[in-house]
Amino acid sequence: MTVIILLAVIGIIVAGGFLLGFIWAVRNGQYDDMYSPSVRILFDESKKKDSASVVTSDEEKTEENKIDQNHFLTN
Repeated sequence: MTVIILLAVIGIIVAGGFLLGFIWAVRNGQYDDMYSPSVRILFDESKKKDSASVVTSDEEKTEENKIDQNHFLTN
């Protein structure tokens, strides 16, 4: 009979330890973002840089076209 009581007390102590560990993990932000770490490897950083340069070059071309059109309109 004392073995059952001893095992119940040990089980409650272990469960309390897991509960405290879970509360600590939640407060420290372990479960804030569960989606992006799993797909972070799929993101391609070089495409971000390339697309930024394409936008810049498109903007430059648009500005050049406006300047060329204004030049011909004034002459």
